[in-house]
Amino acid sequence: MIAFRIDRRSGVATYLQLAHQVRQALRLGVLEPGDRLPTAKEVVEAIAVNPNTVLRAYRELEREGLVEPRPGQGTFVRRSLARPAAGADSPLRAEAAAWVGRARAAGLEREDVAALAASVLDDAFPLPDPPPPFIPAQKQKHTNTSTQEEDT
Repeated sequence: MIAFRIDRRSGVATYLQLAHQVRQALRLGVLEPGDRLPTAKEVVEAIAVNPNTVLRAYRELEREGLVEPRPGQGTFVRRSLARPAAGADSPLRAEAAAWVGRARAAGLEREDVAALAASVLDDAFPLPDPPPPFIPAQKQKHTNTSTQEEDT
């Protein structure tokens, strides 16, 4: 079962935080196809958010094809995003945990570690160059280049 955490100071909409956490749980294998998400009522009781916020997050995930509502039963995971190399027992996770431990021992705070990791990710996974801007062809003025002489 997933336990949601909301950062009310982040500036990120609560429903987006909830949807992101479900996606992350799907990537890490915490949630698997067939698992039931907490009901809106359970989430409201756990983290004191509006039930419509939870429903909005679940609708977002449904649009992405990740979950499906079953009337009278709840919302269930349809598909996983997990990759074996990202699992809880993965050597990569162990290495990442060790690195975070070294970063904390070096005096870095959570935000420092997040910024450093984001920087490394940006270097490793650069965004594609945006396409060049569309510049419409300029209309050419049609001028009469022949000169007419008047008979005088």
